[in-house]
Amino acid sequence: MGPITLFDKSFLQSLSLDESVWFDHFFITNVCPLFYIETLADLGKPDSDKRSAVETVRMIADKFPDTSSGPCTLHTELVLQSLLGKNVPMTGQVPLATARVVQFEGTLNAISEDSPVAAAFYRWQDEEFEAIEHEIASKWREDLARLNLEAQPELLRYWTPFQARCATLQEASDLAKAFATATDIPLLRLEICMTLLQVPKDREKTIRARWVQLGYPSLAQFAPYASFVLSIIIFFHLSIGASLISPNRASNLTDVAYLFYLPFCMIFVSSDKLHSRIAPLFLRQNQEYVWGPELKASLTELNLYYSLFDEKEKQKGIYKLAPEPPQHLPTLVSDLWDRHIPKWREPQAPEEEGAAKARTDAIRKKVELMEQASPVAPASEKGQYPKIESVTIKRKVRQRKGEWYRIPKNVKD
Repeated sequence: MGPITLFDKSFLQSLSLDESVWFDHFFITNVCPLFYIETLADLGKPDSDKRSAVETVRMIADKFPDTSSGPCTLHTELVLQSLLGKNVPMTGQVPLATARVVQFEGTLNAISEDSPVAAAFYRWQDEEFEAIEHEIASKWREDLARLNLEAQPELLRYWTPFQARCATLQEASDLAKAFATATDIPLLRLEICMTLLQVPKDREKTIRARWVQLGYPSLAQFAPYASFVLSIIIFFHLSIGASLISPNRASNLTDVAYLFYLPFCMIFVSSDKLHSRIAPLFLRQNQEYVWGPELKASLTELNLYYSLFDEKEKQKGIYKLAPEPPQHLPTLVSDLWDRHIPKWREPQAPEEEGAAKARTDAIRKKVELMEQASPVAPASEKGQYPKIESVTIKRKVRQRKGEWYRIPKNVKD
């Protein structure tokens, strides 16, 4: 439980193993593909004096939030869905990369199995890497080294406002967003959109036909998520051209790409200075950016607080020990819960032990029956399900992580 939170590699890497347990426990995390790619790229780095590249990746994998994470679909897939007219929700939920929809007792229910990304991190915890992963890591680093961040897309030069030199990041953001909401030169706008978003050639005709059929709407109306990503890309080029973002740091492109996943969270936490400058420019009013070192300090405080509990209490597992942040202890974690899950402090009626067991058994039985149900095809012509009644997320979880039992000690495999 907890607020849905997008995080970057810099933040997770800054945490101790015990702090990562509490981050995983108190937040639902959006694991975007860039985090996986960045971690994978570390395999291609030379060994340092302190540790090998494999050891570095294993340490990150150990901190991977495996109990309450949602592997997000790659943004390029979501962009294409958006341009083809499919709805990509942008209100905070994570579009899961792996899920099947089944019909059970007259309702539609989604079941998310362990994703390939999660499976890779489980293997990496044991320093098990497949040959293909080493090859991908090396190629990723080579691609970054070849990037010319000063190069501007040729088509953008025909858009007159692009010639203006922005004085601030806010100006660059406003100008980029204006491109997505304007309706003049519609055909050129669509061509710029498809070029910058690298739309597959075999899909361009279908997208143009839809554009004409709808009467040349603004890009923001035509494809909301695609236009959001487009505005970030244009913002990036405007900022590079105005020397507001350095063109000499290849990783800036990866850092900016994290912003593509902002619609799928409540909170974005990062320890990257560029993120602290640019992420707030693209957040909804009900979202917030959190500076990584501040959240780390709060997790350190919580780790110290729960370390004072009796050992027998700890052995019951953190779900029993800490179903929610301590209400009497002021921390950034509880503040974030207050802002994004405002009802968490409301008192709940105690549940009798027998009733709790009966409810748990009923849920377990329902899940088992759902897993046996056959998957269903999309119900509408746009490929959207009318309503998903429940989402079941299956995870492989180690009983103990660091100093903490996540599953009670007396529970056997």
